[in-house]
Amino acid sequence: MIALAALLWATTGIVAKFLFTGSDLQAISLGFLRLAVALPFFFMLMLREQTAEARSARAQSRAPWRLSRKALIPLLALGVFQAFYQGSYLLAVDLTGAGIATLIALCLAPVLVAIMAAPLLGEKPGIVTILALIAAIAGTAMLVISDMESAGELRLAGILIAVFAAFVYAGFTLTSRHSSTGAPVFTTAFICFLTAAIVLLPVVWAIGGFEGMASLNVWQWLMVIFIGVVPTCIGYLSFFAGMRTTPATLSSIIVTLEPLFVALLAWVFLGEVLGVVGMTGAAILTAAVVVASRSSARQAPGTA
Repeated sequence: MIALAALLWATTGIVAKFLFTGSDLQAISLGFLRLAVALPFFFMLMLREQTAEARSARAQSRAPWRLSRKALIPLLALGVFQAFYQGSYLLAVDLTGAGIATLIALCLAPVLVAIMAAPLLGEKPGIVTILALIAAIAGTAMLVISDMESAGELRLAGILIAVFAAFVYAGFTLTSRHSSTGAPVFTTAFICFLTAAIVLLPVVWAIGGFEGMASLNVWQWLMVIFIGVVPTCIGYLSFFAGMRTTPATLSSIIVTLEPLFVALLAWVFLGEVLGVVGMTGAAILTAAVVVASRSSARQAPGTA
């Protein structure tokens, strides 16, 4: 189920690239639309989850979970991180390619988490984690060189935005780990997505994003709905279902299949070729992610 979630998530960048090349839709507008399409689905899941929680609490003679101000603040912070990630990741896909943007944004993030946890959460990185960071930097550099060779130019803006997306994703992970509120899964997802949509809405308005939406044809709107439903709703459902029976360390490694799926799909559907240098860099970066994810999962409280 987790591998299926990774595959479904991988389709986001591919379909987004088709939208960006075939319409006037802007990356931030797509990020907003993705959240808007998914929100009703997660709202229904949240209501179902709260009903089940209330029944469980009555059966166990305990008070059900309530949303307090103390619990709301971290959830709103996660929503802000989600907004920045949605915008920056899709913008990186638009400015570069789906494969390289995803490899950099998602593969750098776990390594950054392992390193940043030291000063922020007091988790001291070992020599293996530091070597994983060095390997991740080397792998990223090789991906950039490969992208320069295939594109014929250094697409620096897109690469830097992908790196920024990796830092945002790392911030999301660290905030989630540090500020665990005990909120049910889909309550967390709904509040997070709603906050992100509210943050992105004025940005979409300010950049004239609604004009780009008006230019979409029926087929392109179906692609937008696909991104909101398949990788977002169904993808997260698959992930949470798999997490119920999968140790945290193993699940964090399985999730690293996503950028590899993206690279494969980008090659098949978009003709994006990494080349020997790029594939070597992707392999090094993926290995660094596996090492960093294992280290990070072991250090996180309450993980297997």
